[in-house]
Amino acid sequence: MTDTPTQQYVRPKDIDNRSTFKQRMIWRLETIAWDVIYWWPMKLIGPDNASNFLGWLMKSIAPLFSQNKTVLRNLRLAFPEKTESERIELGKKAWESVGRTAGELPHLPAINPYSGDRVEVIGAEHLDAVENAEQGAVFISGHFANWEVMAAVICNRPVDCLVTYRALNNPHIDRRLNKVRHDYGIGVLTPKGLGTREVMRALGKNRSVALLNDQKFNQGLPIEFFGHTAMTAPGPSRLALKYGVPIVPVSTRRTGPARFQVKIHKPFTPKNTGDTAADVEACVEQITDFIEQEVRENPSQWFWQHRRWPKDAWRKAGVMDAPEN
Repeated sequence: MTDTPTQQYVRPKDIDNRSTFKQRMIWRLETIAWDVIYWWPMKLIGPDNASNFLGWLMKSIAPLFSQNKTVLRNLRLAFPEKTESERIELGKKAWESVGRTAGELPHLPAINPYSGDRVEVIGAEHLDAVENAEQGAVFISGHFANWEVMAAVICNRPVDCLVTYRALNNPHIDRRLNKVRHDYGIGVLTPKGLGTREVMRALGKNRSVALLNDQKFNQGLPIEFFGHTAMTAPGPSRLALKYGVPIVPVSTRRTGPARFQVKIHKPFTPKNTGDTAADVEACVEQITDFIEQEVRENPSQWFWQHRRWPKDAWRKAGVMDAPEN
C-alpha cells in the first residue's frame, strides 16, 4: 500500500472560528480542570486502578444524572422482556463501562494490542489479508467497551488505515486526546465533518478506513434495530460499494480492568446488483444486524447513553412515562 505521512492532529477550523473570547477562556479553564482533576491523577494510579476507580464512581453517581433517563428508556425499548430491576442494574453496568473507558484513556499507550497480556486479538489473519491485498477495506464497529483499542489493533498490525473521530469543541482537550491516540499507534486520523473527502481519497489510493456505524444519523436510512426504526448512516456501505472493497466488522469486549478481547470478524463483500439504493440498504441492514447481535451478547458494554432511537419510538413503545429508577 501507499506510504502516507502520519498526521497527529487535524482540527475542524469552523469550531474555533465560531468561538467567542468568553468561550476560549472557558476552554482554558476546562483544560486546567481536565489536567488537574482527571488526567494526571488517573495517570498516576496506573491503568487497573484508574479503570476500577472511575468505573465504580460512574456506576455510583450516574443514576443521578438526567442522562440516565435516556439509558433506561433505550433499555426498555431494546429489552422489553427484562424486568425493571434488571434494566436498572444493566444501566449501572453500562455507566461503569463508560467510567472504565475514561479511566483507561490516559493509559492507552500502555495497553499494547500485540505485547503483554492486556489485549487478545482474534482473527488477526483477516487484518493481514487486508494489508496484503491490492485494495483497501472498510472496517466497521460500534461503541463497544473501549473502542479506542479497536483502532489500535487495526493500525498496529499494521494496516494502512485512516480512522475517523468526532472532534471535541474544546481544542486543547481535543489535541491531548489525539496526541494519546497517535502515541497508541493510530497515526492517521480525520475528524467527522471534514473526513468525507479524506476517506474517499484514502480508498481511491487502496488504503483502508475505519468508521463507527452504530449511532443516530438523521439523514440516514430508517433501519430496524432491536425491532424499532433507527436512522442509520449509509456511508460505510456506500463507500464499500463505490470502491468495490470488503467490509470488515470488528468487535471489542472488556475482559477485565484495562484488558480486552478484540475480534476481527470475517469480511464480507456487499452485493452489487446494479440497484444502488437497494444494495446500500441491504448492506446497512447487514451491518446493523451485526451491531445488534454484538450488543445483545454483551449489552453492559455498549454506549446506551446515546439517543439511538427517535422520541417517537419511545412513545410508541410506551417507555416515556415509565418509572426512572
